[in-house]
Amino acid sequence: MLDKRLKMIEELVSGRGIAVDVGTDHAHLAVELVASGKCSKVIASDVKEGPLASARRTVEAAGASDKVELILSDGLENVPLEGVSDIVIAGMGGETIAEIIEAVSVDRYDQQNIRWILQPMTKPDHLRRMLYRYQMRITEEKAVEIGDKIYVAMCAEYCPGSGYLTEFEALYGFFDEEDEAGKKYRLRESQRLGRVAESLKNAGKNEEAQHFSALSWKMKNGTDEVAIQELYDFLDRLYPFALQEKWDNSGLLVENTTMTCQRILLSLDISLQAVLEAEEKGSDLMISHHPVIFEPRRRIGRHDPVYRLICCDIAALCMHTNVDIAPGGTNGVILRKLSERFELDGEPEPFEELGGGNALGWIVTLKEKILPEKLAEAARDIFGCEYVRLSRSCLECVSRIAFCSGSGGSMLGLALEKGCDALITGDVKHDVWIEANNSHIALIDCGHFHTENPVLWELRRVIEERFPQLDVEIAERSTDPCRYI
Repeated sequence: MLDKRLKMIEELVSGRGIAVDVGTDHAHLAVELVASGKCSKVIASDVKEGPLASARRTVEAAGASDKVELILSDGLENVPLEGVSDIVIAGMGGETIAEIIEAVSVDRYDQQNIRWILQPMTKPDHLRRMLYRYQMRITEEKAVEIGDKIYVAMCAEYCPGSGYLTEFEALYGFFDEEDEAGKKYRLRESQRLGRVAESLKNAGKNEEAQHFSALSWKMKNGTDEVAIQELYDFLDRLYPFALQEKWDNSGLLVENTTMTCQRILLSLDISLQAVLEAEEKGSDLMISHHPVIFEPRRRIGRHDPVYRLICCDIAALCMHTNVDIAPGGTNGVILRKLSERFELDGEPEPFEELGGGNALGWIVTLKEKILPEKLAEAARDIFGCEYVRLSRSCLECVSRIAFCSGSGGSMLGLALEKGCDALITGDVKHDVWIEANNSHIALIDCGHFHTENPVLWELRRVIEERFPQLDVEIAERSTDPCRYI
């Protein structure tokens, strides 16, 4: 007699051919499958001799030795897969199950006709996400409550082009809406994510806290559409598009058919790779820092990200210099990160004043002076750079630091004029390095990408705080466009 967990798994087995029970332990499932007549043969495997010996006793006691084959195997390594229709991997962590599936060479089995029945004891969200990366699709998912625990089991089948799951979709699962245990599972996950959010908030990690709070909200309430115009108006209040430089092209640059959004992908640049990720995740809107349309175009080729956005019906909202200038934007994020790292003396000062109380970049004064090398190391950690560049001639400790995200090398003269002994920015040209060395100022180049990319987490925070019903992700392919050899 199977317990409720194993019974749930047994019900998901198709019975079309041979079933494999990986990590069989006591072989109770294998014996039930042949005893009920659902399967004519079951291969039961385990990585250790002890559990396999226990399984052998169960099989012999049930008189099923002719129908249950026992194999010592690490995952599916030694298991023959010819004629197999169902592979059960149950009672392991989600990461372990994913590794077992990934390790199987696809030429060993008929991908089209295999049904994977998987029951992770931990990290089901990781397993769901990896299944889609393995070009599988979850066709069914169930939950069962035993005591104070809820177990989930899922069926997956080979399905090229099924796309990738977002973080929220991987957490939410694929339960039938009438599955009461599935509803309770989602409620518990909502409560767990809420506790994580509270812990992060107490630790001062507000960006992450807001993200987990939004995930908690969606686990309980699901996602919903928002009009793109409503989102635009909200962002315009925080980062007024009117602030953008005259040469800039921020705004809603590509529209979609419905002019609504439910899944948003944030990326520093709308590269072709980022658009493909948006397509794979079913995004209806991309929000980027750099404009996807900048110079006038005479032709749009099929490899142009704009062409791909239109073909996939994905809108594009770009916020460039308006986010750099707005107080809580790109440079505001850098200011906060420096304030968390160092004790500041007095209030920050505007770097390049633009009028109307607006500025590009900030100047801060450290309470204690620091060697240029130590400041460069701190900047490398803050921005997550592989390396930074530092001017050669400044050898004395510094304390008055100007910074500007992106390409601020042309502001070196302004930094000197305002009495700064250090400037942190990116994209510094050769002649600016020469000038910095002549002036004995500590010039630190952290790269264009790395000085701007942190704003994506702030954008996600403000959007999720106002619209928790939106599924917002930061693109995995929003990466430094350069490799360093």
